[in-house]
Amino acid sequence: MIVDIGLAFLEGLALIVSPCILPVLPLVLAASVEGGRRRPYGIIIGFVLAFSVFALVSRQIVQALGIDLDIIKDASLVLLALFGLVLLSSKLSEKFSAMTQGAANFGNNLASVGGDGLLSGVMIGALIGLVWTPCAGPILAAVLVQVIRQETNLAGNLIIVSFAIGAGIPMLIIALTGRKIMGKLGFLTRHAEAVRRGFGALILLSVAYIASGVDAQSLLTSSAKPQKNAAELVLQDGLEKPYAAPEFAGIDAWINSQPLTMKSLKGKVVLIDFWTYSCINCVRTLPYITGWDRKYRDQGLVIVGVHSPEFEFEKKLENVRAAIAQHGIGYPVAQDNRLSTWVNFDNLYWPAHYLIDRDGKVVYTHFGEGKYDVTENNIRYLLGLKSKAEIVQAEAPAFMPGQTPETYLGHDRAENFASREKMKPDTESAYHFPDTLSGNQWALNGKWKPEAEKIVAAETGAALRLDFKARKVFLVLGTATGKPVRVTIKLNGEAVGPNAGRDAPNGVLNVERNTLYELIDQKTAKNGLLEIETDSPGLEAYAFTFGS
Repeated sequence: MIVDIGLAFLEGLALIVSPCILPVLPLVLAASVEGGRRRPYGIIIGFVLAFSVFALVSRQIVQALGIDLDIIKDASLVLLALFGLVLLSSKLSEKFSAMTQGAANFGNNLASVGGDGLLSGVMIGALIGLVWTPCAGPILAAVLVQVIRQETNLAGNLIIVSFAIGAGIPMLIIALTGRKIMGKLGFLTRHAEAVRRGFGALILLSVAYIASGVDAQSLLTSSAKPQKNAAELVLQDGLEKPYAAPEFAGIDAWINSQPLTMKSLKGKVVLIDFWTYSCINCVRTLPYITGWDRKYRDQGLVIVGVHSPEFEFEKKLENVRAAIAQHGIGYPVAQDNRLSTWVNFDNLYWPAHYLIDRDGKVVYTHFGEGKYDVTENNIRYLLGLKSKAEIVQAEAPAFMPGQTPETYLGHDRAENFASREKMKPDTESAYHFPDTLSGNQWALNGKWKPEAEKIVAAETGAALRLDFKARKVFLVLGTATGKPVRVTIKLNGEAVGPNAGRDAPNGVLNVERNTLYELIDQKTAKNGLLEIETDSPGLEAYAFTFGS
């Protein structure tokens, strides 16, 4: 968690170069000049507090209502554009001043109450934070994705605060520096109208730039290194400091290959994929990875899947071999049962991709799903191919705002458990469904034994309910007896029917081995009440995951 918080802080610092910050800098500079010496500190305190609170509340509201973050961003751009037009026009500025005279008087009163302007600075900073937050919302969402799957709400909240502080520090430097510079330049007071119009033009240009979607990094790259061919490749999102690829270590078995070493792979382009076969996020990446293997193997690409188990059953070689056959994996797979190679790479995520050049240096990394076009074109760049991939398979969205998060059932990580009785770890007990379930809650009925990473049905008719919001519902299941277990599935109290998932036609699932099963596919994301019931003891249930 400490690593994630530190990364969020650094990402907040990096936002000072984002075009999102440009429209609010004039507000920071102008507000810092007026008032006492402590006002700039108040502005940044207010900024950090407002941004943090707004982000925390917005995260919950957006998830609950399913609002598209792009809509929020577009609305904020419209408001900023209107502010820019007001600053450009003398008449509009006068009208706006008249309309906000009451607020201005209130601000002046605040400044006098605060004495040296600290309190008024906090209020001004809070307003600036609220203006800036919608623009940074999508970036903030990307930061939170790192912890959604495995961190608590407390950890997510700490990361938001760390991110806000990281963004606030460079703004404090700007406020203090701008105050000294603007205090010495009487030009600004003598040419107030020109300055106002300049700020208005800056805001409008910033809005136009953000709305255009142009990537500043790609512009800098292309200007620094002219290309003869517009379609010629460059390494996108490459590491600032490539490093020697760590060695494979503690591998229990190699599948589809003799044992490999990084030394033996020198001269090849290597893609390391950390995965585990019951992880839905990993499974969704496999069609892309197997496609790259077929497409580029003969051109010098070597893909190595490092299978790093999350659950005990994923350590069994026969289970891994079955999953490899199911997904058509022909590249080498290393069974990393003790997570030794995982630790060597300082890895934290499933899935995680490390791209290594012919000199044995890690030059690009990506964690989680997505960015398949970037990864493929980086592969092509390292292979020496001259143009981008002609066809990149379309990405299917894996997550939507408000979607039920990954839900573990074993007592070590269980959350949102809502049966009438408390969960008794490692003890066979009878449970009863409550009358109702709230969003994302789950409950048991009948005899179950909760163990550290799973729950085990102890009788025929034992059942499990979940209130969820998603399009697809997946559940990691197994059988403790080694014999197939038949499971009946209901949705909203009725037979599944056309909403049956791939592995449960007609709402009936035969659990023959420990793996991930698709139970529900509603075709569109919506709320539902899932119930599964086993026809015999021995059913093991580990974790729910979801898809949109």
